[in-house]
Amino acid sequence: MPAPTQSILASVLDHVDTNLVASRENLFTLLRIPSVSAQPAHAADCARAAAWWNDQLAALGFAAAVRPTAGHPVVVGHYPGPADYKGPHILFYGHYDVQPVDPVSLWHSPPFEPRVVDGPRGKRYTARGAVDDKGQTLMFLEALRAWSTAGGGIPARITVLIEGEEEVGSANLEPFLRANKDDLAADVALISDTGMWDVDTPAITTRLRGMTYAEVTLKAASRDLHSGLYGGSALNPINALTRILGELQDANGRIQLPGFYDKVSPVTNAQRTQWDALGFDEPAFLGRIGLSTPAGEHGYAALERLWARPTADLNGIWGGYTGAGSKTVIASEASAKISFRLVPNQDPDEVLEQFKRFINDRLPPGATASFADFARAPGIEVNVDSPHVRAAQAALAEEYGKPAVLMGSGGSIPVVTALRSILGVDSLLIGFGLDDDQVHSPNEKFEEACFHHGIRSHTRLLAKFAGG
Repeated sequence: MPAPTQSILASVLDHVDTNLVASRENLFTLLRIPSVSAQPAHAADCARAAAWWNDQLAALGFAAAVRPTAGHPVVVGHYPGPADYKGPHILFYGHYDVQPVDPVSLWHSPPFEPRVVDGPRGKRYTARGAVDDKGQTLMFLEALRAWSTAGGGIPARITVLIEGEEEVGSANLEPFLRANKDDLAADVALISDTGMWDVDTPAITTRLRGMTYAEVTLKAASRDLHSGLYGGSALNPINALTRILGELQDANGRIQLPGFYDKVSPVTNAQRTQWDALGFDEPAFLGRIGLSTPAGEHGYAALERLWARPTADLNGIWGGYTGAGSKTVIASEASAKISFRLVPNQDPDEVLEQFKRFINDRLPPGATASFADFARAPGIEVNVDSPHVRAAQAALAEEYGKPAVLMGSGGSIPVVTALRSILGVDSLLIGFGLDDDQVHSPNEKFEEACFHHGIRSHTRLLAKFAGG
């Protein structure tokens, strides 16, 4: 099969346009499956979602199989591509599992009964999983279907990997990747689980912050104490822990862990200029969540703070009596959870040790500290000069009539780290979600315009990879 011509691509894009309703119905079929990975009662639904994906891939000519893990199953499908294909072997990753729907009372319609509703930008789809990640994975599937039907066949060599535990931490994905390393070998991983700059401006995510997430417990007396009998003599671990944690950042928002910034690389002037040109409105960004005054590290613009500077945030703190009414107690222990968002080159293991040292160096006499480690992942920076990124930039520019924004993300996508460290594959992150899609919240939605352009963008990208 020769590289697709412009006329063939035009025919495939026309097919995408005329079959948008059918594509939507395919998405709605998947959205009706309540594949909530966190809840054991939905284990059979997760299996159904995996089976649905397997059937869809098999119908398109993939050698597909539902593969067991210690948790929910993984779906793997292989398509060889044309005999004369010279482009990259694409590994498309997505997940079929979704978040719980609670609180159900806040949904405007049943979360697993997808609806088409009118919004300020036109039609939108509402359901749990509409954008995270069923809608975004279905865009790629529908692009494959369009090429298969109207383009003379799928023009690239592709492996599809769809897991069912992303929303609960993907505990079984890394063992699966290690056990199937040869079977999953590829040149580039394509992931659609991120966002656009705005509804009219496409984006490629080129930076992800990593994370060190820990818990500290400070212990003092052997039991809880009466604050009248012991107050003024016995050490209060809640007082001690809050004092120590209060020193974690200085007045300028700079984190005080020893050596924390040693490996933090500055953003280039070119990158800073590009981000400044985006015109990010931080007051409006904060206003949508009821805030008005920016916080964080002084001396850096908003997007640099969000995408390229590390952070430290207390995520929970507890100890003593927290019920209704009063109980005058000096607790025997106090605990806190803290997450450090890290930038590329920072070592998550080193940061954990820095945090432990910071706490231990400040312990008052009579106190001991213990630690739990919940997550460690490095930050990621994509090589923007790679041919895969250039192909994506060209495809998105053709679809939207403007260049794609090379943007960062303050969050973490652990699978990107796993794909790089285990398979040696870098990821191409092209997402079509929007900030107001209410991901993980009631009334999750996906704009039809984003869904439609997403299918067309994937269609164009496949042509680019095939040499078109």
